[in-house]
Amino acid sequence: MMTSNDFFALTPLLLLAGSSVLIMLLIAIKLSHRSIQISSLLLFLISFSSLFAIQKILPYRIEPLLVIDDFSVFIMGLIIFSSLVVNIISYIYFEEKEESPKEYYVLLFLCTLGACVLATSQHFASLFLGLEILTVGLYALIAYFRGRHHNIEAGIKYLILAAFSSAFLLFGMALIYFQTGTLEFSAIARSLSTHTSLPPLFLTGFGLMLVGIGFKLAVVPFHMWTADVYQGAPTPVTAFIATASKGGVFAVLIRFFIAIDGFRYQTVMFVFISIAIASMIIGNLLALQQKNVKRILAYSSIAHLGYLLVAFIPGGSMSIQSISFYLAAYFVTTLCAFGVITVLSNKEKDLENINNFKALFWDHPVLACIFSAALLSLAGIPLTAGFIGKFYILATGIQSGFWALTLILVISSVFGLYYYLRIITTMFSGQQNTSPQKSLAHPVFYLISSVVLCVLTLLIIWFGVYPSGLMQLIEHFQIR
Repeated sequence: MMTSNDFFALTPLLLLAGSSVLIMLLIAIKLSHRSIQISSLLLFLISFSSLFAIQKILPYRIEPLLVIDDFSVFIMGLIIFSSLVVNIISYIYFEEKEESPKEYYVLLFLCTLGACVLATSQHFASLFLGLEILTVGLYALIAYFRGRHHNIEAGIKYLILAAFSSAFLLFGMALIYFQTGTLEFSAIARSLSTHTSLPPLFLTGFGLMLVGIGFKLAVVPFHMWTADVYQGAPTPVTAFIATASKGGVFAVLIRFFIAIDGFRYQTVMFVFISIAIASMIIGNLLALQQKNVKRILAYSSIAHLGYLLVAFIPGGSMSIQSISFYLAAYFVTTLCAFGVITVLSNKEKDLENINNFKALFWDHPVLACIFSAALLSLAGIPLTAGFIGKFYILATGIQSGFWALTLILVISSVFGLYYYLRIITTMFSGQQNTSPQKSLAHPVFYLISSVVLCVLTLLIIWFGVYPSGLMQLIEHFQIR
């Protein structure tokens, strides 16, 4: 039986679930898009505020499914913050489109709920439940514009591949359950403690699970869907997939590995090292060939997940700190980049071809500077959050003796400089007005979106110049 403390600890999740129902009721009474968007914004703010209220009872376990600790609250904060930003930039994107955007906000709440459940999972049942809530909502969000060829194509690709990956994940869980007799992370750890090496059945099950997890993270060789989905999905949805969706999955992967002490198994670590190297190299090389900005950012995200794996592989407290900081920097930077694309997109199509950004500085100087800051952060240039994030990852890898991994990270980052700087030079070159003009039908909402992008840019610079504030918050994180 659940206690009052259980309900209090679950406040953020309950608020997200209740918000989706409330928005459905508001749609039923035929409120306008603007009213529903503002209501959703307030509900996201309330959900985000509830994370501060539950701090006093941390850590708190809701046996056997969930654990609410500092790390899970931090990841939930990043996820809800991402959804909050996506909510704000979605209004100007969907207002002039052909589809009714109201149900979009219901799906956004459900996807956020699924990602937050993943961040708090300590059991395979809650892991799969959170993953399916997230994924099923994304099916609809990716293909939200039913009349557009690229959206339908992206939605079908994601649907088919996600179904296959879920089947691999479930089969892997079944084999692990057959071997250990439990689905709880800590109980699996106790079962494995009696073995000097991983049993073949467990290793097979984890290998199958890795296919499902690798698909959600879009790491090589499970990355084939990424560019098509990033390009075909509505831009705010792409921003959500690149941040909140991957953050929740990465959080549960860390928690599972720390629970079973998977870092001591050389076979498993060799697989992760191979995936990290392949993701860093292939992600950056594929991005070099692209002329579509959303596809460039898609392949860039593959490389960034490889960077995160470099911090993940050593294990230990320093890994948790560097991963937490890099996730925060990556979330803010990616939201800023896709936010600029969203604001510049028009009714007919998204502004995504690199040629559309030619002379952008002369038409929209503020947006060009904001986009440049985001791209420089993704490239890891000093005085940005991305540079400090890569510095912590390099420090973690070097301290643990993974010199080859850190060397590949540095070399692949140099390749990444080319395609980021190519976009920046395009924005500052020429003096002709070649970028599409955006209708200013709702100037107040454009102003609000621009203010949000300015705040994200300030965070990028703040974390890059003064990282100790964020590090003081995350340096005591312990995954329990």
